[in-house]
Amino acid sequence: MVDEPDTRPAIRISVQADDFDMAKETHQVTEGRFDVGAVATFTGLCRGEEGRLSALELEHYPGMAQKQLTALADRAAARWPVDALTILHRYGKLAPGEQIVGIIATSRHRDAAFDAARFIMDYLKTDAPFWKKEHAADGASGDWVDARESDDAAKKRWSV
Repeated sequence: MVDEPDTRPAIRISVQADDFDMAKETHQVTEGRFDVGAVATFTGLCRGEEGRLSALELEHYPGMAQKQLTALADRAAARWPVDALTILHRYGKLAPGEQIVGIIATSRHRDAAFDAARFIMDYLKTDAPFWKKEHAADGASGDWVDARESDDAAKKRWSV
């Protein structure tokens, strides 16, 4: 009997308070990989909303967040021929301009990498257990951010 090579993609999920280095993360999934032909990345940043916000506070349910992000990466890996998927998501109080989320998808071809990264981001926005509270620049008490119809619409594109 001949052992089959493991063709499952490398999946890395990190839910963390600390910032991340997208260049370093990308290097980790591509170093020595001469079969990879495409790397698609996405970095989501905290917006200042034209100076209205001093910070965005992200809360999460630790065990559930990790589990749901892993399931989401598994779904993407089952749908597209990817070699590696990385999902990085921060929590805590983040100032405008700080990184919130990072997605890395590698594949032999660009379409699979682009589609897997976008799929993950579209589902992450609607299905991952993270809650956002805005902190106003004028010191006023912040509000929790409601789900957006545009995020639900973006997710629907993948139901085909």
